[in-house]
Amino acid sequence: MTRDPKELADRAADVSLSPPEQLGKGFFDYQRYKVGLPTGAQVRDVLRAGKVIAVLPLDVARGEVVMIRQFRPAAHLANGKGETVEIVAGRVEAGEALAEAARRECQEEIGVAPGALVELFSYLPTPGLTDEEVTLFVASVDASRVPERTHPTEGEYISVLRVPIEAALAALSKGAMRNGPLVLALHWLALNRGRVADILRA
Repeated sequence: MTRDPKELADRAADVSLSPPEQLGKGFFDYQRYKVGLPTGAQVRDVLRAGKVIAVLPLDVARGEVVMIRQFRPAAHLANGKGETVEIVAGRVEAGEALAEAARRECQEEIGVAPGALVELFSYLPTPGLTDEEVTLFVASVDASRVPERTHPTEGEYISVLRVPIEAALAALSKGAMRNGPLVLALHWLALNRGRVADILRA
């Protein structure tokens, strides 16, 4: 039993990993590892997805959050609701800093670059399946400059949504949106709404 709060943290594991066995290669690598644990050997398959950023774009003066809507085949397969509401997100390119990726993705997906940009936290969405690690940012934007549609370089077709913060939080409370970065970002916003302006000015 852990009694010391300082021990409540992720830590390095006492394991050994074999070289990866390539199971498949598409947009990502799918690899198999033999893992040596104190309890014995195991086999684990991992989708190597890497670093991702997500950005919650806010227009504090107008009381709006900027979101996007696009088709996701995996969401369609999961629950039949493939047109998901999301926030800005994307892969971090080789050699690119997280903040640089966040600014680039804002420009590509919602058509405006952020003013202030503040890193909030990082998390692993599905560590039992993939090494994908998402870093969430909050950004200040001028929502009046946001176009209705954008066409990012990957060929995605994205609708851009300007939504009052109250409406976004109401939809969150109804469980109407299931995109992970969006859900976490809006929960953060609900907890920190009273000090968002100060956070973006810091």
